[in-house]
Amino acid sequence: MGNTAEVQVKYDELKGYIAEMMKKPGPLMPIMQKAQDIFGSLPFDVQKFISEEMQIPMSDIYGVATFYSQFALEPKGKHVIGVCMGTACYVKKAEGILNALGDELQTAPGGTTPDALFTLEATRCLGCCGLAPVIMIDDQVYGRLKPEDIPGIIGLYRNKQ
Repeated sequence: MGNTAEVQVKYDELKGYIAEMMKKPGPLMPIMQKAQDIFGSLPFDVQKFISEEMQIPMSDIYGVATFYSQFALEPKGKHVIGVCMGTACYVKKAEGILNALGDELQTAPGGTTPDALFTLEATRCLGCCGLAPVIMIDDQVYGRLKPEDIPGIIGLYRNKQ
């Protein structure tokens, strides 16, 4: 995560934010969002810190972190790829797209590539049913895909580096 001084600065920033938010009603979600912004995810140590600072059970923090999809327990890649597995996409063979991405990235759904460039996720409906099957990379939608389209699309993002 960085050297000890960098990590301490992050914890100090989070501690100050927690103190500020504790004066307001319903502070847990904003505090967890801020912690994720600061640290890139909500690993055990960060959850424990929030629990201690807010004087609430660790199970409350973990429950929120695992219930809401906006929170990540591990860092995500620079580019997050969501493969729609909703009904329309599933019927149009989205599973083949997911498998092609897994092969191209050498990671399973929920995983991040070793270079931290990509995180692969199977998602619910992305709301682009007319373009099925669909993937979303960051904020860009790609539709009417075939497995053979995947290497070229991933190449666009690898070449941006």
